[in-house]
Amino acid sequence: MIVGRTGVRVTHRDPARRNYLWRSNMPIGTFTAVLHKEGDLYVADCPEVGTVSQGKTVEEAIANLKEATELYLEEFPPDGSSRPLVTVFEARYA
Repeated sequence: MIVGRTGVRVTHRDPARRNYLWRSNMPIGTFTAVLHKEGDLYVADCPEVGTVSQGKTVEEAIANLKEATELYLEEFPPDGSSRPLVTVFEARYA
């Protein structure tokens, strides 16, 4: 199950249908993956879409995020809004 920015839950679909959709002429977009480690898992976040997933390795987390994002975009295509601005900043800490 995937929960996107809108809070809508999208569940896995029929594998045969998913394979058909992957082979079709659906547009391909480039998205950002932001990862951090939580315990034994890597958590991957796509800020453009709002999807989040996890995995035991960086590769698995990204593959799961890709699947989650594709499932989400099947139901909620992008609205053409701009990409988020990603930057860095400094902060004081103890």
